[in-house]
Amino acid sequence: MRRSLALRQQLRDSINSELQQRTQAHQSRIAALMATRANLLSTGAPPPADPLVLLALGDSWFDYPLDGNDVSLSGDTDIIAQLESMGTINPLIQNISHFGDATTEEMSLPKQQLLIQSLDDKANWSNGVGPDAILFSGGGNDIAGNQFCIFLDFAKSSSNGLDFSRFQGVLDMVEASYKDLFLFRDMNAPGVPIFGHCYDFPIPNGSHPVCAGPWLLPSLTFAGWDTETGTAILKEALTNFKQMLTSLANDPSNSFTLVNTQGVLDAADWANELHPHPPGFKKLAAAFITALQARFPGRI
Repeated sequence: MRRSLALRQQLRDSINSELQQRTQAHQSRIAALMATRANLLSTGAPPPADPLVLLALGDSWFDYPLDGNDVSLSGDTDIIAQLESMGTINPLIQNISHFGDATTEEMSLPKQQLLIQSLDDKANWSNGVGPDAILFSGGGNDIAGNQFCIFLDFAKSSSNGLDFSRFQGVLDMVEASYKDLFLFRDMNAPGVPIFGHCYDFPIPNGSHPVCAGPWLLPSLTFAGWDTETGTAILKEALTNFKQMLTSLANDPSNSFTLVNTQGVLDAADWANELHPHPPGFKKLAAAFITALQARFPGRI
């Protein structure tokens, strides 16, 4: 028991240390930007266009430390890592995401307190006020994993695969988390738009890195479904997930843009059941670039 508690504390300390290192690196980039701006103003030269400064909160699609299924850490290869080197003007991103988080964890009390801490620290923002936008990645971990079997009918007793009445329960919880994010933004960063995404259609073939997963095939196999049928089941699930997010995006009061990432990846882009290779993440990041350029022309 004591060893288990010690390991949990080590994990928490490791996560906190990584987030602190990210924050320090982000603040150094902000300080360099402001110094360059001040130098140009002192010479009378026109300052360059300000890059977007963004706050990112999410799961492994925003915080993926692997190149594929290799356990060796190769630097983040996720959407945020790709975004930071893309666009006409590279954005600066304060990333407080952590792989494995469900939306209920992302909007938990500790994470909301961390969000407030990030927003209140003026060193994170070139305008001294706050981010230009919030990027959010959530919902995948609420569904995928050992709990995926909860939403499946057994092949011997049903031809449906996905039990929508049970799946609706998790969709409602994910929707509640998004709505709480909107409320949090209205209270702590009023007027700041939020950009989210709807994942893409995975292939439940059991592929996974040695450190985690598989997340989909074991539940499908347990319920009697093969990879081909499971692929169709997941497409149905994620299509309904997108419909829920589309409804949120269609409400102007939410100031929420849904970046359509479904249908972006080819089969060869997937490194495993849930994550693409770096070029696949770059394709997904390009969809964010397009959405951000539409909202902030000339800034990215």
